[in-house]
Amino acid sequence: MADKLWQGADLIFDLDGDHLPGVTDKDFPGMLEVIQDQAWTLWNDFLEPEFGFQEKHLQVTFSGHRGFHLHYRDPRLFHLDSEARRELVSHIRGEGVDVQGGLARYHDADARGWTERIRNGMDDMIVTLRNIHRGTEDGHGQLARLESALQSLQDREGVTSQRSASAIKRLAELTDHDGRIQRLKDGRFDVLGNYQGLFLNLLKADASVVLGNAGETDEVVTIDVRRQIRWPTSLHGKTGMRVSEFPLARLDPDGGQAYNPLQEAFVLGMDDAHEMEWTVDDAIAQFGEHRLESQTGERFSIHESGATFLVLTGWAASV
Repeated sequence: MADKLWQGADLIFDLDGDHLPGVTDKDFPGMLEVIQDQAWTLWNDFLEPEFGFQEKHLQVTFSGHRGFHLHYRDPRLFHLDSEARRELVSHIRGEGVDVQGGLARYHDADARGWTERIRNGMDDMIVTLRNIHRGTEDGHGQLARLESALQSLQDREGVTSQRSASAIKRLAELTDHDGRIQRLKDGRFDVLGNYQGLFLNLLKADASVVLGNAGETDEVVTIDVRRQIRWPTSLHGKTGMRVSEFPLARLDPDGGQAYNPLQEAFVLGMDDAHEMEWTVDDAIAQFGEHRLESQTGERFSIHESGATFLVLTGWAASV
């Protein structure tokens, strides 16, 4: 690269929905909904307020497949090498965060950054654990999500505390107690006994704390100063969807004009002229308002955009 007279590189954040604990790309619309929220949170909670990034240097694109790209083109940052970019990602992902120290400032209304995230995450975690202990409908899915989040933390940081469903259920039982919860908020984590470490790791691993508030970036893309990124208006080879650029305001999933790739990124024909047959079960696809759920062997008619998407994902075949 030195021989090529390398001058610098954009700072690019790549967010893919299939990287998130408890998220599957077989529920394509559900995955895109989650990852759009992650991408907005990455900008709104980190890049702008903590790093001082400015919208005028930002380009936002839908990748055409499983997520979004945030390209940041501030000339002052072009020179950053891979290690400097890795430091940005490490902060965003919460690596090395002192969870217990953050919780010690639970009652500090002026807390910001990761201290504020951990404090807010504690309230969310208590609700989640109560749902699990009480066997609510939400609790069943939340248990699986926490197991997956802990495994993700294990893979990333080598954390080796309890990860089983039975351990999480026991912790949930311990936290379903008003007096014990108040002591936790006062910094008395010892009330959880041997499950103190598990509670702290859950706070760090849970999507609502580390990923939900940080965004799960594909670290390799961010630290790679030589990578080529898909060009806007090109079609993604795994979906046939268009790589699409749009204004930052439309990244906000709760905004009045939120970008919807399921309506805006399909650019091939829309006439139901293709006979297809599902080759997988339990996949969910959506084209505009038309939602499809797969059942192997079932036949159906779909437009060119849908047929292209389903063939390229391997979910259906032409008949």
